[in-house]
Amino acid sequence: MPPHHHHHSTSLLCTRAHKILYLFLVSATFFLTRFIDRSASPCSPMPSPSSDLSLRFSAGGGHEDRLSLKLYVYEEDEIDGLRPLLYGRDGKIAADDCVKGQWGTQEINQTYVKVLSQMTYFRLSGGRNHIFVFPSGAGAHLFWARATYINRSIILTPEGDRTDKRDTSAFNTWKDIIIPGNVDNAMTSQQSAFVQPLPLRQRKYLANFLGRAQSKDGRLRLIELAKQFPDKLESPELKLKGPEKLGRKEYFEHLRNAKFCLAPRGESSWTVRFNEAFFVECVPVILSDQVELPFQNVIDYRKVSIKWPSTQIGPELLDYLESIPDELIEQMISHGRQIRCLWVYNSELEPCSATHGILWELQRKVRYFYQSTETFWLHNGSIVNRELIDFSHWRPPMPLL
Repeated sequence: MPPHHHHHSTSLLCTRAHKILYLFLVSATFFLTRFIDRSASPCSPMPSPSSDLSLRFSAGGGHEDRLSLKLYVYEEDEIDGLRPLLYGRDGKIAADDCVKGQWGTQEINQTYVKVLSQMTYFRLSGGRNHIFVFPSGAGAHLFWARATYINRSIILTPEGDRTDKRDTSAFNTWKDIIIPGNVDNAMTSQQSAFVQPLPLRQRKYLANFLGRAQSKDGRLRLIELAKQFPDKLESPELKLKGPEKLGRKEYFEHLRNAKFCLAPRGESSWTVRFNEAFFVECVPVILSDQVELPFQNVIDYRKVSIKWPSTQIGPELLDYLESIPDELIEQMISHGRQIRCLWVYNSELEPCSATHGILWELQRKVRYFYQSTETFWLHNGSIVNRELIDFSHWRPPMPLL
């Protein structure tokens, strides 16, 4: 947050508009690369959600009935250590690389601490008005000392649960925000999607699961179930390389060929397959008990999806899905068309987009007064530190504890 902003504004760590969003303090991956702007994309926006959904976002916007959030972006040269987080140690990570899913961050805990110690406004609020984007599968666990240093900050992540690998989750429902995983750009426009949905009567399978087993119990059971009921459940063995590897187009062609798209947990509780299902108009069936979904305060997921116990993956699941009439499936698909624009990372200027939804969620988090254990105030309203030095005279680097 710059000196010319009042200290209650929220700070967002990202680049300016018309650049791909550089991910500050994250593993370089692809989920938020359309967070600020998609002006380079020819895709038309998805239809806006129902007016009811828009009003519910607005009603949750805090003190305003309109989006009026102020964000400050830290410049890459403003803080020593920030450039390596954006471009890598040798400075060779290009913006385009962030579009591709990758694991690009290792052993950077001290770099995080170094960067934080130079943020005067972070010290002022104890980090409460700062936002950190962790869009990779590993989420905020990349910063292993996060519980010490950014335990009050807002985290944006698609990952709401990592208890399969650690005792605790980095996600806190009271302050953090779940963001949608990024769906392939070629599928997020009705007008130009390279794979169109099929009418229900033309779909070959009742359900499908397109994914690797990853030695996960739920996924292994789905693969075995597909062998038992090959006419009902499709679960091909996916090749990661070679001539049999599914291309992007072929992947979505498989996905659209079933009424229900099964989404079990993998390395973590969430899967982008849940988001992808909406664009082939396949009803997603969540088989991940701990999953946290985006925008749960405004979307009634019962109207657009099914959540089934992961402990009940067997013939009973297929029997249940088979019992659902096509008319009800069509209704769920119709509701899904209304909200799927919230999975698309268009500009915040679009009437409906993931960016728009995230900004409304952030506005709900804004508070007009911040304090930390290291900030104090006097009778004239001035903010001082423990040594009674006025805030305007604080000089980084500052101890964080």
